[in-house]
Amino acid sequence: MANPQANGQWYPPEWPDRIRALAAGTLTPVAPRRAATVMLLKDTGAGTAVHMLRRRTSMAFAGGAYAYPGGGVDPRDDDRAVGWAGPTRAWWADRLGVDEAGAQAIVCAAVRETYEEAGVLLAGPTGDSVVGDTTGADWEADRAALVARELSFAEFLDRRGLVLRSDLLGAWARWITPEFESRRYDTWFFVAVLPEGQRTRNASTEADRTVWITPAEATAGYDKGELLMMPPTVATLRGLAACRTAAEALASAPGRDMTPVLARARLEGDEVVLSWPGHEEFTKHVPTTAPTPATPSDPTGGATA
Repeated sequence: MANPQANGQWYPPEWPDRIRALAAGTLTPVAPRRAATVMLLKDTGAGTAVHMLRRRTSMAFAGGAYAYPGGGVDPRDDDRAVGWAGPTRAWWADRLGVDEAGAQAIVCAAVRETYEEAGVLLAGPTGDSVVGDTTGADWEADRAALVARELSFAEFLDRRGLVLRSDLLGAWARWITPEFESRRYDTWFFVAVLPEGQRTRNASTEADRTVWITPAEATAGYDKGELLMMPPTVATLRGLAACRTAAEALASAPGRDMTPVLARARLEGDEVVLSWPGHEEFTKHVPTTAPTPATPSDPTGGATA
Protein backbone atom coordinates (compact mmCIF):
# COMPACT_ATOMS: atom_id res chain seq x y z
CA MET A 1 0.00 0.00 0.00
CA ALA A 2 1.33 3.42 -0.90
CA ASN A 3 2.33 5.71 1.95
CA PRO A 4 0.14 8.85 1.85
CA GLN A 5 3.10 10.86 3.18
CA ALA A 6 5.70 9.61 0.69
CA ASN A 7 5.63 12.93 -1.20
CA GLY A 8 4.06 16.35 -1.03
CA GLN A 9 0.75 15.46 -2.68
CA TRP A 10 -2.10 17.58 -1.32
CA TYR A 11 -4.71 15.28 0.14
CA PRO A 12 -7.51 16.59 2.40
CA PRO A 13 -8.39 14.22 5.27
CA GLU A 14 -12.11 14.51 4.55
CA TRP A 15 -11.82 13.00 1.07
CA PRO A 16 -12.39 9.30 2.02
CA ASP A 17 -15.70 10.14 3.74
CA ARG A 18 -16.81 12.26 0.77
CA ILE A 19 -15.81 9.54 -1.68
CA ARG A 20 -17.87 6.99 0.24
CA ALA A 21 -20.82 9.39 0.31
CA LEU A 22 -20.55 9.92 -3.44
CA ALA A 23 -20.48 6.16 -4.03
CA ALA A 24 -23.51 5.73 -1.76
CA GLY A 25 -25.45 8.39 -3.62
CA THR A 26 -25.73 10.70 -0.60
CA LEU A 27 -23.39 13.33 -1.99
CA THR A 28 -24.40 15.43 -4.98
CA PRO A 29 -21.41 16.80 -6.92
CA VAL A 30 -21.28 20.56 -7.25
CA ALA A 31 -20.84 22.02 -10.72
CA PRO A 32 -17.22 23.02 -11.40
CA ARG A 33 -16.50 26.70 -11.91
CA ARG A 34 -14.41 27.65 -14.93
CA ALA A 35 -10.96 28.91 -14.02
CA ALA A 36 -7.58 29.69 -15.57
CA THR A 37 -4.04 29.63 -14.26
CA VAL A 38 -0.80 30.77 -15.86
CA MET A 39 2.72 29.37 -15.58
CA LEU A 40 4.91 32.44 -16.03
CA LEU A 41 8.36 31.48 -17.27
CA LYS A 42 11.73 33.15 -17.53
CA ASP A 43 15.23 31.95 -18.41
CA THR A 44 17.84 32.08 -15.65
CA GLY A 45 21.39 30.88 -15.17
CA ALA A 46 20.00 27.75 -13.52
CA GLY A 47 17.63 27.12 -16.42
CA THR A 48 14.03 28.02 -17.15
CA ALA A 49 12.20 29.04 -13.97
CA VAL A 50 8.49 29.23 -13.24
CA HIS A 51 6.76 31.71 -10.96
CA MET A 52 4.89 30.01 -8.11
CA LEU A 53 3.03 31.19 -5.06
CA ARG A 54 2.33 29.44 -1.79
CA ARG A 55 -1.31 29.54 -0.76
CA ARG A 56 -1.89 30.69 2.81
CA THR A 57 -2.51 27.79 5.19
CA SER A 58 -5.77 29.48 6.19
CA MET A 59 -7.17 29.00 2.69
CA ALA A 60 -10.10 26.57 2.56
CA PHE A 61 -8.91 25.09 -0.74
CA ALA A 62 -5.34 23.74 -0.97
CA GLY A 63 -4.01 25.78 1.95
CA GLY A 64 -0.19 25.63 2.11
CA ALA A 65 0.11 24.26 -1.41
CA TYR A 66 2.34 25.77 -4.09
CA ALA A 67 0.48 26.81 -7.23
CA TYR A 68 0.48 29.35 -10.08
CA PRO A 69 -1.31 32.68 -10.34
CA GLY A 70 -4.90 32.09 -11.37
CA GLY A 71 -8.55 32.07 -10.40
CA GLY A 72 -12.12 31.78 -11.51
CA VAL A 73 -13.72 33.35 -14.55
CA ASP A 74 -15.44 36.68 -13.86
CA PRO A 75 -18.96 36.73 -15.41
CA ARG A 76 -17.95 39.97 -17.12
CA ASP A 77 -14.96 38.37 -18.85
CA ASP A 78 -17.22 37.58 -21.82
CA ASP A 79 -19.93 40.24 -21.53
CA ARG A 80 -18.55 42.29 -24.42
CA ALA A 81 -15.71 42.18 -26.88
CA VAL A 82 -12.32 43.26 -25.59
CA GLY A 83 -9.40 44.59 -27.57
CA TRP A 84 -7.85 41.40 -28.90
CA ALA A 85 -4.60 40.42 -30.63
CA GLY A 86 -3.29 37.03 -31.63
CA PRO A 87 -5.27 33.92 -32.57
CA THR A 88 -8.98 34.57 -33.05
CA ARG A 89 -11.67 33.68 -30.53
CA ALA A 90 -12.75 30.93 -32.92
CA TRP A 91 -9.22 29.47 -32.84
CA TRP A 92 -9.17 29.60 -29.05
CA ALA A 93 -12.64 28.04 -28.87
CA ASP A 94 -11.39 25.04 -30.84
CA ARG A 95 -8.22 24.82 -28.76
CA LEU A 96 -9.96 25.06 -25.39
CA GLY A 97 -12.99 22.95 -26.29
CA VAL A 98 -15.60 25.65 -25.59
CA ASP A 99 -17.65 28.19 -27.54
CA GLU A 100 -16.25 31.58 -28.57
CA ALA A 101 -17.72 33.46 -25.62
CA GLY A 102 -16.28 30.85 -23.28
CA ALA A 103 -12.91 31.09 -25.00
CA GLN A 104 -12.79 34.85 -24.51
CA ALA A 105 -13.77 34.46 -20.86
CA ILE A 106 -11.10 31.84 -20.13
CA VAL A 107 -8.32 33.71 -21.93
CA CYS A 108 -9.36 36.98 -20.27
CA ALA A 109 -9.39 35.25 -16.88
CA ALA A 110 -5.87 33.96 -17.48
CA VAL A 111 -4.54 37.43 -18.33
CA ARG A 112 -6.58 39.23 -15.66
CA GLU A 113 -5.68 36.86 -12.84
CA THR A 114 -1.99 37.02 -13.75
CA TYR A 115 -2.15 40.79 -13.43
CA GLU A 116 -4.18 40.66 -10.22
CA GLU A 117 -1.97 38.12 -8.46
CA ALA A 118 1.49 38.68 -9.96
CA GLY A 119 1.38 42.24 -11.32
CA VAL A 120 2.24 41.00 -14.82
CA LEU A 121 0.09 42.17 -17.74
CA LEU A 122 -0.02 40.34 -21.08
CA ALA A 123 -1.38 43.29 -23.05
CA GLY A 124 -0.07 46.18 -25.10
CA PRO A 125 -1.10 49.32 -26.98
CA THR A 126 -0.82 47.42 -30.27
CA GLY A 127 -0.96 43.81 -31.37
CA ASP A 128 2.83 43.58 -31.55
CA SER A 129 3.79 45.45 -28.37
CA VAL A 130 3.47 44.84 -24.64
CA VAL A 131 3.39 47.24 -21.71
CA GLY A 132 6.58 47.72 -19.70
CA ASP A 133 6.71 48.58 -16.02
CA THR A 134 3.32 48.21 -14.29
CA THR A 135 4.37 49.10 -10.75
CA GLY A 136 3.22 52.74 -10.53
CA ALA A 137 0.52 54.00 -8.19
CA ASP A 138 -1.98 54.45 -11.02
CA TRP A 139 -1.45 50.88 -12.17
CA GLU A 140 -1.88 49.64 -8.62
CA ALA A 141 -5.17 51.54 -8.29
CA ASP A 142 -6.51 49.82 -11.41
CA ARG A 143 -5.26 46.43 -10.23
CA ALA A 144 -6.99 46.88 -6.88
CA ALA A 145 -10.22 47.87 -8.67
CA LEU A 146 -10.03 44.69 -10.73
CA VAL A 147 -9.52 42.58 -7.61
CA ALA A 148 -12.49 44.26 -5.92
CA ARG A 149 -14.57 43.70 -9.09
CA GLU A 150 -15.19 47.44 -9.25
CA LEU A 151 -13.73 47.39 -12.76
CA SER A 152 -14.19 44.77 -15.45
CA PHE A 153 -11.20 43.63 -17.49
CA ALA A 154 -12.76 45.01 -20.68
CA GLU A 155 -13.18 48.41 -19.01
CA PHE A 156 -9.61 48.28 -17.76
CA LEU A 157 -8.24 47.60 -21.24
CA ASP A 158 -10.41 50.33 -22.78
CA ARG A 159 -9.33 52.85 -20.18
CA ARG A 160 -5.68 52.08 -20.86
CA GLY A 161 -6.02 51.86 -24.63
CA LEU A 162 -4.71 48.29 -24.59
CA VAL A 163 -5.37 45.06 -26.45
CA LEU A 164 -5.14 41.62 -24.90
CA ARG A 165 -2.17 39.68 -26.34
CA SER A 166 -3.61 36.20 -26.64
CA ASP A 167 -0.58 35.20 -28.70
CA LEU A 168 1.55 35.48 -25.55
CA LEU A 169 -0.35 32.55 -24.04
CA GLY A 170 -0.11 28.86 -24.81
CA ALA A 171 -2.77 26.40 -23.62
CA TRP A 172 -0.98 23.60 -21.77
CA ALA A 173 -3.48 21.36 -19.94
CA ARG A 174 -6.97 21.10 -18.50
CA TRP A 175 -7.82 19.55 -15.14
CA ILE A 176 -11.19 19.27 -13.41
CA THR A 177 -11.48 19.06 -9.62
CA PRO A 178 -12.80 15.63 -8.51
CA GLU A 179 -16.57 15.21 -8.12
CA PHE A 180 -16.25 14.57 -4.39
CA GLU A 181 -14.57 17.93 -3.67
CA SER A 182 -16.74 20.65 -2.13
CA ARG A 183 -14.99 23.35 -4.19
CA ARG A 184 -14.68 22.36 -7.82
CA TYR A 185 -12.92 24.04 -10.73
CA ASP A 186 -12.63 23.29 -14.43
CA THR A 187 -9.18 24.79 -14.90
CA TRP A 188 -7.24 25.57 -18.06
CA PHE A 189 -3.47 25.82 -17.55
CA PHE A 190 -1.50 28.22 -19.74
CA VAL A 191 2.17 29.06 -20.23
CA ALA A 192 3.54 32.54 -20.90
CA VAL A 193 6.97 34.13 -21.02
CA LEU A 194 7.53 37.02 -18.59
CA PRO A 195 7.42 40.16 -20.78
CA GLU A 196 10.60 42.20 -20.97
CA GLY A 197 10.57 45.08 -18.50
CA GLN A 198 7.94 43.58 -16.21
CA ARG A 199 8.55 42.04 -12.79
CA THR A 200 6.51 39.65 -10.71
CA ARG A 201 5.50 40.43 -7.15
CA ASN A 202 3.25 38.91 -4.55
CA ALA A 203 0.09 40.90 -5.17
CA SER A 204 -2.26 38.14 -4.02
CA THR A 205 -4.06 38.17 -0.69
CA GLU A 206 -4.25 34.39 -0.98
CA ALA A 207 -0.47 33.79 -0.94
CA ASP A 208 2.11 34.27 1.80
CA ARG A 209 5.14 34.07 -0.49
CA THR A 210 6.22 33.69 -4.10
CA VAL A 211 9.24 32.03 -5.70
CA TRP A 212 10.99 31.66 -9.03
CA ILE A 213 12.01 28.02 -9.17
CA THR A 214 13.02 25.59 -11.90
CA PRO A 215 10.53 22.78 -12.59
CA ALA A 216 13.22 20.24 -11.68
CA GLU A 217 13.81 21.89 -8.29
CA ALA A 218 10.10 22.14 -7.61
CA THR A 219 9.37 18.51 -8.44
CA ALA A 220 12.41 17.37 -6.43
CA GLY A 221 11.00 19.21 -3.41
CA TYR A 222 7.63 17.57 -4.00
CA ASP A 223 9.17 14.10 -4.37
CA LYS A 224 10.96 14.55 -1.03
CA GLY A 225 7.72 15.54 0.68
CA GLU A 226 9.00 19.06 1.26
CA LEU A 227 6.76 21.00 -1.14
CA LEU A 228 3.01 20.55 -0.94
CA MET A 229 1.29 20.53 -4.34
CA MET A 230 -1.86 19.34 -6.07
CA PRO A 231 -1.55 16.70 -8.84
CA PRO A 232 -2.11 19.12 -11.76
CA THR A 233 0.67 21.37 -10.48
CA VAL A 234 3.12 18.48 -10.32
CA ALA A 235 2.05 17.12 -13.71
CA THR A 236 2.49 20.48 -15.45
CA LEU A 237 5.88 20.99 -13.78
CA ARG A 238 7.07 17.62 -15.05
CA GLY A 239 6.01 18.61 -18.55
CA LEU A 240 7.81 21.94 -18.30
CA ALA A 241 11.01 20.25 -17.16
CA ALA A 242 11.46 18.84 -20.66
CA CYS A 243 11.66 22.36 -22.17
CA ARG A 244 15.11 23.93 -22.35
CA THR A 245 13.92 27.53 -22.62
CA ALA A 246 10.82 29.57 -21.89
CA ALA A 247 10.35 30.22 -25.60
CA GLU A 248 10.52 26.48 -26.30
CA ALA A 249 7.79 25.83 -23.75
CA LEU A 250 5.52 28.44 -25.34
CA ALA A 251 6.22 27.11 -28.84
CA SER A 252 5.42 23.53 -27.78
CA ALA A 253 2.06 24.43 -26.19
CA PRO A 254 -0.10 24.03 -29.34
CA GLY A 255 0.86 20.37 -29.48
CA ARG A 256 -0.22 19.63 -25.92
CA ASP A 257 -3.19 17.34 -25.27
CA MET A 258 -6.10 19.34 -23.80
CA THR A 259 -8.27 16.35 -22.89
CA PRO A 260 -9.68 17.11 -19.42
CA VAL A 261 -8.19 15.12 -16.54
CA LEU A 262 -10.74 14.12 -13.88
CA ALA A 263 -9.91 12.01 -10.84
CA ARG A 264 -11.68 8.71 -10.28
CA ALA A 265 -12.33 7.04 -6.94
CA ARG A 266 -13.49 3.59 -5.94
CA LEU A 267 -13.84 1.57 -2.76
CA GLU A 268 -11.84 -1.65 -2.40
CA GLY A 269 -12.52 -3.31 0.94
CA ASP A 270 -11.38 -0.95 3.68
CA GLU A 271 -9.45 1.24 1.23
CA VAL A 272 -10.29 4.17 -0.96
CA VAL A 273 -8.41 4.05 -4.27
CA LEU A 274 -8.01 7.44 -5.88
CA SER A 275 -6.54 7.82 -9.36
CA TRP A 276 -6.07 10.37 -12.13
CA PRO A 277 -6.31 8.73 -15.59
CA GLY A 278 -3.03 9.00 -17.46
CA HIS A 279 -1.14 10.05 -14.33
CA GLU A 280 -0.47 6.87 -12.39
CA GLU A 281 2.02 8.51 -10.03
CA PHE A 282 -0.83 10.19 -8.17
CA THR A 283 -2.78 7.00 -7.42
CA LYS A 284 -3.45 6.65 -3.69
CA HIS A 285 -4.61 3.69 -1.60
CA VAL A 286 -6.01 5.24 1.54
CA PRO A 287 -7.28 3.14 4.47
CA THR A 288 -10.43 4.37 6.15
CA THR A 289 -8.36 4.99 9.28
CA ALA A 290 -5.67 7.01 7.45
CA PRO A 291 -3.96 9.64 9.65
CA THR A 292 -4.48 13.30 8.93
CA PRO A 293 -1.84 14.42 6.40
CA ALA A 294 0.79 16.79 7.75
CA THR A 295 1.61 19.99 5.94
CA PRO A 296 5.24 20.03 4.78
CA SER A 297 7.42 22.84 6.08
CA ASP A 298 8.92 25.45 3.82
CA PRO A 299 11.84 24.07 1.85
CA THR A 300 12.48 26.43 -1.06
CA GLY A 301 15.93 27.40 0.11
CA GLY A 302 15.00 31.06 0.49
CA ALA A 303 14.26 31.67 -3.20
CA THR A 304 11.96 34.66 -3.60
CA ALA A 305 10.35 36.55 -6.43
